[in-house]
Amino acid sequence: MSHSVDLIAAFLDYIRHERRLSTATQESYKRDLKQFSAWLQQQHPSSEQIHWSKIHQHQVRAWIASRHRDGIGGKSLQRQLSSLRSFYRYLLREEKATQNPAEGVRAPKVKRPLPHLADVDEVAQLLNMHGSDPLLLRDHAMMELLYSSGLRLAELVSLNVEDLPAVDDQLEVTGKGAKTRRVPVGGMARSALDAWLKVRLQLTSTQESALFVSKRGKRISPRTVQQRLAYRAQQQGLAQHLHPHMLRHSFASHLLESSSDLRAVQELLGHADISTTQVYTHLDFQHLAQVYDKAHPRARKRRKSQE
Repeated sequence: MSHSVDLIAAFLDYIRHERRLSTATQESYKRDLKQFSAWLQQQHPSSEQIHWSKIHQHQVRAWIASRHRDGIGGKSLQRQLSSLRSFYRYLLREEKATQNPAEGVRAPKVKRPLPHLADVDEVAQLLNMHGSDPLLLRDHAMMELLYSSGLRLAELVSLNVEDLPAVDDQLEVTGKGAKTRRVPVGGMARSALDAWLKVRLQLTSTQESALFVSKRGKRISPRTVQQRLAYRAQQQGLAQHLHPHMLRHSFASHLLESSSDLRAVQELLGHADISTTQVYTHLDFQHLAQVYDKAHPRARKRRKSQE
């Protein structure tokens, strides 16, 4: 095994001194390669050393399959394959191998967790806010806008007063990658914004450009928005903890449930890839399945028969 260990050590020196990768990355590569080496040794206990140039793709696949059977998740398997690919790229450079057996091998798909969201009644309960206190009016306007337009938290806090449309109800926001998009502002959100603008100068001066400000008169921080939403949700009697992105998820899911127009929802959310938006189709199907299970007479009979 000494030659095999020497090649791994040489690779680790290479990523440490030439590529200058972080210590955490170095440790990950070292751990992954040692695990693969140990597995190869278990497959061929009589071999004194591993001949890296003779490893084939089917062996890499078998290793990944065995790791998967051991309960290792998709993300970890993807990282281990990445470590192996990097190692073989080094061996190819050093002419210690003629092929990269890890190329073309894919880890099992990582199951994308479905986002948490509030249903229509919970959103209505949250936004049913009344009063004339400036902080309440500010919070109400922020939450109405998050839900009305599907804004990201960073997009909300970066808004300036001058960004609000004077005539139409189309708001231009700058999202990820400095990409701009236009989103509609619903009637309820517009009314909440108008109410906030009437009292905004009670908290700040005319020199402050930010649309939403803290009680100190400066642009509100993302952390403060998160805290205020959690506080208002509790105050309104909601059982679950709410955060700003949950309102964005709710906006997308409720819109898709009503319209079934995936492309339109993608554009409104500012997703570059429609596969990111497709997660909401799963949420919509879950909702439909629940409706079916509760309402369909044959579904009810089946459930009773199982009890």
